[in-house]
Amino acid sequence: MSLELKLDMHRGDFALQLELSLAASGVNAFYGPSGCGKTSVLRTIAGLDRASANRVRFQSTIWQGADTFVPAHRRGALLVSQHSDLFPHLNVRGNLKFAASRASRPSARFALNDVVAHLGLESLLDRPITNLSGGERQRVAIARALCGVPDILLMDEPLAALDQAAKQTLLPYLEQLSRHFDVPIVYVTHSLDEIAQLADYLVVMARGAIAYHGDTAAMLTRLDTPLAQAESAESVVQACVIAHDNAFGLSYLDSPIGRVSLLQRALPVGAEVRLRIAARDVSITLEQQTGSSILNVFPAVVDSMVALSPALTLVRVLAGENPATAVPVVARITSLSASRLALQPGKSVFIQAKSVALF
Repeated sequence: MSLELKLDMHRGDFALQLELSLAASGVNAFYGPSGCGKTSVLRTIAGLDRASANRVRFQSTIWQGADTFVPAHRRGALLVSQHSDLFPHLNVRGNLKFAASRASRPSARFALNDVVAHLGLESLLDRPITNLSGGERQRVAIARALCGVPDILLMDEPLAALDQAAKQTLLPYLEQLSRHFDVPIVYVTHSLDEIAQLADYLVVMARGAIAYHGDTAAMLTRLDTPLAQAESAESVVQACVIAHDNAFGLSYLDSPIGRVSLLQRALPVGAEVRLRIAARDVSITLEQQTGSSILNVFPAVVDSMVALSPALTLVRVLAGENPATAVPVVARITSLSASRLALQPGKSVFIQAKSVALF
């Protein structure tokens, strides 16, 4: 199943031209600066923008073609923007029930009670919309969209209007949304943190076109991109909680790069999580160090390198004992260190992660 886009739109001096096929599952994110066209892509999928040359197919249904245009209300593509647009004359329960009553079909996947529980809205159901905080309003807006039984959920910078504390409260709800409700999400943002935490597939846009696209972990570690070259560059690794060590206050996780240790978290054994490793927190050694306080040391092979400046070098390694499951990790080290270690593609090394964090 897929979402296929072939867009050719011109408005004044702005042109949007792209051709792309996305999996109709997980979180597909569009990233780029303001004005690059990412919101126009979302509005075209939703049926809110129309151009004669555009082509949109979702699964087996043509939403827009040479002689076809399915209107927005018949697409099953529900949009959540940064402004919640809730009905102020209804309370939270009323907003959700109204959306459920307008759904094109009933669905056990989006049962009202499950939606309410997943988004933590039980205590808010009887509250007036005007009495909600910004983060609470966005949770209700997302719940309302789910109650409408979407075939695909479109999210246009849903956290942009929130302060940092509200964003951190809402992100864990978003993280599990696609898997829990088995609904594909197209997510637009200009936040790298949101991309790293939420996205399975990343489309980076610039000036109305696709700059590059691919698996999020691979895109964040592509050395020829601003994503990897940024001061805040980081790698993401999927992991599973396997044990807790109460004596030393640690949690242990299994991952493709090896067993990861981090400060104990209140997560059940078996929980699937995403880890972040900042490029500035990764060092490289030719031999596995034993007399070190660093717990997270993993075998790796140098994949590529690029000089950021005369002083700094980015090194992309494929980390993990099994080459078939190794994942990319980026290290930002001094050029002197890279020279002393004689680093080059194909060389076997060990990476040491001074800090590994959960999102």
